[in-house]
Amino acid sequence: MTTFQDKTLVCRDCGKEFQFTAGEQEFYQSRSLGSEPSRCQDCRQAKRRDRSAADAAPREMHPAVCASCGKDCEVPFQPKGDRPVYCNECFTKMRNRR
Repeated sequence: MTTFQDKTLVCRDCGKEFQFTAGEQEFYQSRSLGSEPSRCQDCRQAKRRDRSAADAAPREMHPAVCASCGKDCEVPFQPKGDRPVYCNECFTKMRNRR
C-alpha cells in the first residue's frame, strides 16, 4: 500500500506553484491516471472554459451542390471538386445503408 505526501508542483502555463495533495494523488492512482497534473486549478479551469467556448462557436459553412439529388446545400468544409459532396438528407441515407 502506497502512502502519499503532498507535493509542490509548478504550473506549466503560469509558473505558479500549487499543491498536489495526498488525496489528489490517491484519486489519480485509483483512476489509473499516470501523470501528475501540469496546470494549477485556475489554469485548468481557464483551459476548460476556452475549450468549451471554441466548441460553441458556429462552424463556417460553404455552399455546395449535392452529388446525389442536385440540391443546393451547405457543408462544414471547403469542397475541392475531387470528391462528391452530399446534402444532409442524402448523406444520412447513404450512411444508413451500410
